Amino acid sequence: MRFGRVSLGMLGLLAGCAGGGGRSELPPATFVATKEQPGEEYVIGPLDSLQIFVWRNPELSAKVQVRPDGRITTPLIADMPAVGKTPAMLATDMKLALGEYIKEPIVSVIVDGFSGTFSQQVRIVGATQKPASLPYRANMTLLDAMIAVGGLGEYAAGNKARLIRYDRATGTQKEYGLRIGRLLKNGDASANVKLEPGDVIIIPESMF
Repeated sequence: MRFGRVSLGMLGLLAGCAGGGGRSELPPATFVATKEQPGEEYVIGPLDSLQIFVWRNPELSAKVQVRPDGRITTPLIADMPAVGKTPAMLATDMKLALGEYIKEPIVSVIVDGFSGTFSQQVRIVGATQKPASLPYRANMTLLDAMIAVGGLGEYAAGNKARLIRYDRATGTQKEYGLRIGRLLKNGDASANVKLEPGDVIIIPESMF
């Protein structure tokens, strides 16, 4: 009887390990959002492409790419910090800088090529067809991300995948279990979850 109890205990321990060590589960998301909602205001990132318009001053308008160091250069303005700002914030800063040269400039900034900051990207690594950093978009789900990276790799343990998410409210990092195999292979809608900017999805390989 003692051996039986030990055996059952060991089986329970192994089952707990196989189940992802008690990771939290995220609530399911619908395949298509029932109501589209805007995401957080976009923050400019390195390598984003920007259209800068200065009203009635076409010679000061320009199409630029944010450099890896996070700055841009336009006519009359050298090394303006852009990363971490919204388009409206950058337009305000450029208005102040151009105000030294022209009277009451009207500036607008449009982002027409998106890379985003790391905090706005969804990164997928591990046993997938093509690991990638994806620009987050409003209402993005796990299914959207997996389609973008071509699905699971041949030896992926999709049901043992995990999602790492930074909780801004508590300043801590949280880990959630994912069931990507059930989502992609079985069409299990309950395995589809909503993603957030900055999420990291890690997909391990199967040991067998």
